[in-house]
Amino acid sequence: MRIEFWGAARTVTGSMHLFEANGRRILLDCGMYHGRRKEAFERNRNFPFDVQSIDAVVLSHAHIDHSGNLPTLIRAGYRGEIFSTSATRDLAAHLLLDSAHIQESDVQRVNRYRAAEGENPFEPLYTKEHAVDALDRFVTVPYRRPRELFQGIALRFIDAGHMLGSASVVLDIDAVGERRRLLFSGDIGRRGLPILRDPETIGDVDYVIMESTYGNRTHEPPDRAQDYLLETLTRCCDRGGKLLIPSFAVGRTQELAYRLSQLWGRGLLPPIDVFIDTPLGVKSTEVYRLHPECYDREMLRRLDSDADGDPLGFDRLTYIRDASRSRELNSLEGAAIIIAPSGMCTGGRILHHLIHHGGDPDNTILFVGFQAEGTLGRRILEGAKDVRIYGRPHTIRADVRRAGAYSAHADRDELASWIETVRDRGAPKRIFLVHGEEASSLAFAETLQSRGFPSVEVPERGRVVDL
Repeated sequence: MRIEFWGAARTVTGSMHLFEANGRRILLDCGMYHGRRKEAFERNRNFPFDVQSIDAVVLSHAHIDHSGNLPTLIRAGYRGEIFSTSATRDLAAHLLLDSAHIQESDVQRVNRYRAAEGENPFEPLYTKEHAVDALDRFVTVPYRRPRELFQGIALRFIDAGHMLGSASVVLDIDAVGERRRLLFSGDIGRRGLPILRDPETIGDVDYVIMESTYGNRTHEPPDRAQDYLLETLTRCCDRGGKLLIPSFAVGRTQELAYRLSQLWGRGLLPPIDVFIDTPLGVKSTEVYRLHPECYDREMLRRLDSDADGDPLGFDRLTYIRDASRSRELNSLEGAAIIIAPSGMCTGGRILHHLIHHGGDPDNTILFVGFQAEGTLGRRILEGAKDVRIYGRPHTIRADVRRAGAYSAHADRDELASWIETVRDRGAPKRIFLVHGEEASSLAFAETLQSRGFPSVEVPERGRVVDL
């Protein structure tokens, strides 16, 4: 058995790990790498292994940094199956088509600028046709139900609590009568988040590939998220400004809708219109309504209670699909909340709102998720005033804030608690930390070693480990 680490190794995005056992090669995630445009395009386009040698793909969840390069894999010649939970498949159907659309439209826009400057045109990483081909290869597996992938290799998904359908991946290997268990955490959620169940663990694990996004810091408690949102939007409303929230269309957008609905129901929301400006967000919210098997008890209770109303909507909340309606927000007067993807400002409608509203000091930009190194969101969060959007210079004068309590990723202490629960049911022989910037992963490795974990490693991209 061996593992090759090809993505999200000492970085956050582009999750991709190649596991080999019993002569079979299984790709764990096939995510899109986000960073500087040229580097990201080259890394996403060129796979560092023979694509046709892959026997199966197992997808932990639908976020683009875990699923977004599947159509490129298909374009490169992969013809096998892609295993996921049912909710992940349904969300991926919208996310991958949306990703293809954004790439095609963004490249078209950039190419107009390049043509005017006499430069060669770009081509999109993949098209909608490639995304559809990828979706045709999905096979869904329910939580906690073993599924034999190949002789001597069985798959099981357990709930990761990160987003709808998210899973930790369990692979049970029977090699010549000797049994081994690999646990790939995927992205681990936080306990007590709304809508979703808390993360699960499993015992008798030999090897763990574990995320470490926030391995060097702690979050504010989840119940602080609503208070901070209310404080920020009230302050922005008092100035007559707009609150721009870059948000992932899947997961964070639904959580924001849920918390705003709670504020509305309690009579605490100021008289302000809320726009969720994303066709993908609308479609994803519809998918959320289709999968109560992923809900926690509070969400199920609210669905059963007529008094609580719609947990993902209220009178002043408008979901926007149409592009022309989205453009009307560019000239919107007065206070408003605009929630739009992408969460890291790497594409999507939030870029247009930053162009039209980011230069007004009365407005506020509120980041509610992780901003990867090299992304526009990271640069704005770190205080950059002069930025380039669609290749053109723009100035950011809006107030920039960050809401740490909104993270859907477990923090240092929550991650440590998760892996300690795994250890309590059988100590792993080796732990590999991925999906974290280098400083975060190395710091978390020290934390685990100080808590008695003897073998904790932080692999670099391209590292091959024999088990």
